Amino acid sequence: MKRIFSTLIGMLCLLTVSLGQAATQPKSLAASTAAPPRVDSNAVLILNAGNGQTLYNKNSQQRLPIASITKLMTAMVILDAGLPMDARITVTRQEVDTLKKTSSRMAVGTTATRREMLLLALMSSENRAAAALARTYPGGKAAFIRAMNNKARQLGMTRSRFHDATGLDPRNVASASDLAKMVQAAYRYSQIRQFTTTNEYHIRTANGRQLQYRNSNALVREGKWEIDLSKTGYIREAGRCLVMMTRVRNQRLIMVLLDARGSATRLQDARKLKNWVEQHSRDPRSAGQLRIAGRSAETGKSSN
Repeated sequence: MKRIFSTLIGMLCLLTVSLGQAATQPKSLAASTAAPPRVDSNAVLILNAGNGQTLYNKNSQQRLPIASITKLMTAMVILDAGLPMDARITVTRQEVDTLKKTSSRMAVGTTATRREMLLLALMSSENRAAAALARTYPGGKAAFIRAMNNKARQLGMTRSRFHDATGLDPRNVASASDLAKMVQAAYRYSQIRQFTTTNEYHIRTANGRQLQYRNSNALVREGKWEIDLSKTGYIREAGRCLVMMTRVRNQRLIMVLLDARGSATRLQDARKLKNWVEQHSRDPRSAGQLRIAGRSAETGKSSN
């Protein structure tokens, strides 16, 4: 009888220890088996900028309108030209949007330096600033558009085409894969890194009003992310777009999200993907799963 009782006590102790270990299992281990998150953006690509590893891939070769993501190319063409950044540029009637009929707080007659125009185009996606930069380029707008497409070819952006400097023209198209190349190239320009991550800037308009411009990316304004480069975009044909160079657990990541239809969808998708990468990065045994997510998507299958 005593032997049976001792056996039962031993089995009970083992069961208690097992339950305790299961209850205290690190959350990162449980998270490591999670599938890639479902995202609503039509095309998504996440790359490790250091080694080029694909972490997440959804329709990355699909050619789509890119809206104001265009302005990263605009900035590179301006900076490559070596134009005087302190030169003053005045907004004219030529900068008024007759295609989409969008409004602008930058009134005709407003004068700012080329540097300020570039800052406002990148930080706040000011279309008249971008258009004025193209108009005052040597050779004018036509030469500027040629330079944009030449730059795209140099970067190997084989599925891209540019027709204007603002992104209002829906014929400005690229794939998420091409935009990752553009983000990687734009990251090499210190002024682009600085201007795309500036929170706000004040400028005086033609009528003497002082206007406050804010960064168009709420993730930059919130200050909770480590963002080294950022650009948002929106026109109806393109949906909500977002590209970033960001740091997640000491990894530099390129994030491209295109054609999100809800006003907050691109930000929700970005947060989901960041959380997913963070969960996997906490557990070395889950690193292979990130590679699998990238490989499966590269075959043309959706990762979500």
